Amino acid sequence: MSKPQVGEKAPNFSGLNQKGETISLDQFKGKKVALYFYPKDDTPGCTAEACNLRDNHSALQAAGYVVIGVSSDSVKSHDKFANKYSLPFDLLADEDKSTHEAYGTWIEKSMYGRKYMGTDRVTFIIDDEGVIEKVIEKVNTKDHTAQIL
Repeated sequence: MSKPQVGEKAPNFSGLNQKGETISLDQFKGKKVALYFYPKDDTPGCTAEACNLRDNHSALQAAGYVVIGVSSDSVKSHDKFANKYSLPFDLLADEDKSTHEAYGTWIEKSMYGRKYMGTDRVTFIIDDEGVIEKVIEKVNTKDHTAQIL
């Protein structure tokens, strides 16, 4: 599936967060959502990105954003990651890759000549009507908040 583009309706998703609670895009109607896809809990780049969003969470909230992280890690892995770094936002456990597929972020990658499937680090900014306002494809993990705001 290809990535949804600016101006298109954001695909709905539903899944469990790090607390085992079901979250879906529908429940954030009327709010702006920064939906960020990242490869793996507790790895250097993903930790830098999550901590930057954590450190600037109040500024994001003040601008009207709800932050949701998505990876194919388990609820248990997300819980450990969120607790270790005191992350104040939801992390969606997308083990079946359905949200990745809907957003076109489960892609073929290559490292040292080896091809494998993995998460494309992309952030979708969804407006209060559920329409994609911005797609950030070149994520700066150390200063991602600035890219969103």
